[in-house]
Amino acid sequence: MEHYLDNSATTAVSEKAAKTAYRIMTENYGNPSSLHLKGIEAEHELEQARKIIARTLSANSEEIIFTSGGTEANNLALFGTAQAKKRTGDKIIISSVEHSSITEAAQRLECDGFEVVRISPDKDGIVRTESVLSTVDSKTVLVSVMCVNNETGAVMPVSDIFSAVKEKNSNVVCHTDAVQAFGKIPINAKRLNADLITVSAHKVHAPKGCGALYIKKGIRIVPVQYGGEQEKKLRPGTEALPLIAAFGAACGEFKIEENYNAVRELNRYALQKLKNIDGVIINSPENALPYIINVSAGRVRSETMLHFLEELDVYVSSGSACAKGKPSHVLRAMGLSKERADSALRISFSKYSTKDDIDALCSGIEQGLKMLAHR
Repeated sequence: MEHYLDNSATTAVSEKAAKTAYRIMTENYGNPSSLHLKGIEAEHELEQARKIIARTLSANSEEIIFTSGGTEANNLALFGTAQAKKRTGDKIIISSVEHSSITEAAQRLECDGFEVVRISPDKDGIVRTESVLSTVDSKTVLVSVMCVNNETGAVMPVSDIFSAVKEKNSNVVCHTDAVQAFGKIPINAKRLNADLITVSAHKVHAPKGCGALYIKKGIRIVPVQYGGEQEKKLRPGTEALPLIAAFGAACGEFKIEENYNAVRELNRYALQKLKNIDGVIINSPENALPYIINVSAGRVRSETMLHFLEELDVYVSSGSACAKGKPSHVLRAMGLSKERADSALRISFSKYSTKDDIDALCSGIEQGLKMLAHR
């Protein structure tokens, strides 16, 4: 029996989302930009999905731009804002524990002459408001802080950070990568004080290859691609309608409070069992999002343990899937030793996770620590 506990990397597509994608591909396959009936029907599907996703963010549908995923949305947020604001300032502030689509985009902007300030978290992995605020000045054009860290589950005080930033400099554009928070906790764009919000489809039981960027009305960003009128010219090219419609279908299935409570119980059960395993250390903060637990498993390297668990049909991650096994910049930014970071595993749940999955995981880690520590 398969025990999939790598849901922060990707999730199984729900039946409704899969059926929606298939229906669009085989029945309503028109181009949303075409002026005939098939095109009009396709455009209706596109706008219905846009409305559903906007509703999940308490936003208006015209504030949603579809992208190919979280990485493209993050890139559009950073590059688009930097270019739009370059005459007013050149300073960009990010946290040092952001996803690689933020950190590498910031690095590219640094090469282009922008000043990039990277804010380190405290030892619990949380970026504090005062740490961000102390670096904001008249030259600052963008602040980007994620909602939930993708490796540890640390929940950032985004609303407090953005509110304080806006009070100090109202011209700063505030962006949050909400990929790991979306569909798991309520996200209200206005309450977050966010100008830009990134979300992704394949983290919420929809297919890969689709995401969206919320752009608050009145916020100007410059496109990074050119070639058509679609998505307000910010993301030109024919929309991936089967994926977008499936994304909307998956969002329409959200039961945030019900799923959160169920996963919180699983999280407590898992933590209790993990803490009883000799050699296992919990890296996630106590108030982390319950969907993610990061642990270090003795002196066994992450990749070695990961493949051992795989042989038992238990699937976890050694960190961010996008890092492909590279050392975790998140854990090192938290001040963890190299040895502890090298043995880290990320366990991540979904609405489909069970106690049987946790039992199989903990049994596998125990076996692995006994067998692999002596190799």
